[in-house]
Amino acid sequence: MACWADDAEIFEHPSILLASGAAEIRERHIARFKEPDLHGHLVHRMVVGNKVIDQEIVTRNLADGTGRVEVIAIYDVERGKIARAWFIFGPPTRMNK
Repeated sequence: MACWADDAEIFEHPSILLASGAAEIRERHIARFKEPDLHGHLVHRMVVGNKVIDQEIVTRNLADGTGRVEVIAIYDVERGKIARAWFIFGPPTRMNK
């Protein structure tokens, strides 16, 4: 949580608010990190001014098993902390086990 501003906001791109403020973001992270198969792979990062754009492949536990989701994350950084973040989620792909 050290990277997040106290009043940060997380959105599903473009404008669906997922979490507002450090307490809500913390709770969202706690729930997500309880997933036993959670793993993020950074494919590419670019930085333009105070914007950081990541392309990631995220392995997670879906309702019907383990799967992968391609994610684009856009971070707006102010005073060294993430002030806002937008996530674009691709369709989940089920992994064969």
